[in-house]
Amino acid sequence: MYNTALELLNKLNECNFKAYIVGGFPRDLYINKLSTDVDICTNATPKEIKEIFKDSKINSEQYGSVSLIYNNVRFEITTFRKEKKYENNRYPVKIKYIDNLIDDLLRRDFTINTLCIDNEGEYIDLLNAKKDIDNKIIKCVGDANKKIKEDILRSLRAIRFATILDFKLDDKLKKAIKKNKNLLKKLSYHRKKEELEKIFSSPNCQYGLELIKELELENILNIKTDIVITTSSLGIWAQLDVLDIYPFTKNERETIKDIKQILNENILDNNILYKYGLYVCTLVGEIKNIDRVEIVKKYNDLPIFSIKDINIKANQICEILNKEKGPFIREVYKDLEDKILNNKLNNNYEDIKKYLEHQI
Repeated sequence: MYNTALELLNKLNECNFKAYIVGGFPRDLYINKLSTDVDICTNATPKEIKEIFKDSKINSEQYGSVSLIYNNVRFEITTFRKEKKYENNRYPVKIKYIDNLIDDLLRRDFTINTLCIDNEGEYIDLLNAKKDIDNKIIKCVGDANKKIKEDILRSLRAIRFATILDFKLDDKLKKAIKKNKNLLKKLSYHRKKEELEKIFSSPNCQYGLELIKELELENILNIKTDIVITTSSLGIWAQLDVLDIYPFTKNERETIKDIKQILNENILDNNILYKYGLYVCTLVGEIKNIDRVEIVKKYNDLPIFSIKDINIKANQICEILNKEKGPFIREVYKDLEDKILNNKLNNNYEDIKKYLEHQI
């Protein structure tokens, strides 16, 4: 990926344009952290980029954004620009294409994201990004209050970066986030969820929750921070009463509901393990501080894992009961399922046959 990115820079340079890798990739490379997204900035306009790379797609000419798949790697390319005016504390509505890197970097959010790499693989550090990365601190580029007020999403991005990188927030940044916290009400729950999901999914999640509490954002985000950290973010979401507030996929919603459903149940019960499965039960176990090894052992000892495991076929049931196939088979299987799970019936054909013969 890195070599492909350098090749792309060289191609832009050959066409007499300036171009640099910018943002998260140079930052992560500097601290030897794996990064999968490569953003490139250039003084080439979207139309000029399109002329060079015929397969590129202009995402937004208004914002100078182009997507390109080059040598099977996806890149986002943005034109150097100044953002002059923001709308609804979120989106720039007036921009101006410019020709120099420094002014483009000055519009960005945090100094740690201003480190660049040129076509020779050399770092370009115009705003002391390395110093802040070395000191593990997140600072705004320029006036913190102005930056956070311009785009309120930056407050959650700051917490996310601090969480994932285990960095501290600069005092001025903290003050700006607290001062403008009510602006988060304008931010869509979709964008809030995207940032919170990354925080909840981090191994350093506890620190992120502590920052949310310290910055007094719990009520604004409709969440609480005195919760148990789980290996899946769904276990965290399940402890928050936000199903009707935040957008979840169908699968996420079902899993969260299942977790909530059995929080007060005995998850070592065969029926619970069988019905809700190992994934949901282990998440509930984490919340309730039940040893995962015990849950896994209990699950693996289940006599069956689905109705398909019951050792009798539908036609055999019909033959034993001397009936034609019909809806009654489902009820028979449900009864067998219950008896087998509760150790009242062995899951072998002969025992099941005898049991059914006694039902006639």
